[in-house]
Amino acid sequence: MTTTEKRATIILVHGAWADGSSWANVIPPLRDLGFEVLAAPIPMTSLGDDVAALTRYLDRASAPVVLAGHAYAGAVVSSIDDKRVRSVVLVAALAPAKGETVADVFYREEPHPQAPQLAPDTHGFIWMPEEGFQNAFAQNAKAETKKILSAIQRPIAVACIQEAVTHTNWSDKPSWYLLAEEDRMIKPTIQRFMAERMGARIRSVAADHTPSITEPRAVVEIIAEAVTHHEIPKHGSLA
Repeated sequence: MTTTEKRATIILVHGAWADGSSWANVIPPLRDLGFEVLAAPIPMTSLGDDVAALTRYLDRASAPVVLAGHAYAGAVVSSIDDKRVRSVVLVAALAPAKGETVADVFYREEPHPQAPQLAPDTHGFIWMPEEGFQNAFAQNAKAETKKILSAIQRPIAVACIQEAVTHTNWSDKPSWYLLAEEDRMIKPTIQRFMAERMGARIRSVAADHTPSITEPRAVVEIIAEAVTHHEIPKHGSLA
């Protein structure tokens, strides 16, 4: 397949406690494949706000869109109802079903023993403690990278995880799921439950909660697959 035939706009959406820079190791190799690559900012003030922001951002795309969301952003990209989106990729992400909240799936099981204690501040926003980056968010990353992640983090509002999902595009669009086997934030068993319920093509990788940082090649490969195989019937698994 030629570059022209597989051309797409890939929109990457960061999760909680991150920003667009979390995709820095993924963007260059995707661009080298000939794709337009954009990293969309979301405010993380409510799920509705984030879906609206991403929907507006779609206007920047110059080709059919593949959405890729990490962690909390799985709920955001999955909620987009737009004909320009042809497939979705979830990277160690949360995928509530219609009527569920992010909290419903995030707290489906007891947390990992090394997961951080999270609580909102007086403004209703949740920050990640520095030890959370060290022990659970990106335990496989270099020490310097963890310090940077802690310094640049963006908090998530409690409202984001309490708002019920009203639409799931993976119900009628092809979907892919990169399952992080060493994730201490979203347990791998929860990830597999969601991915199988979606009917997603599943790839597993020995990664922490931040594959785009610690295992970027796997992220590039699954996104590229979503672009080049988007016409394959949606149900199946590669794991």
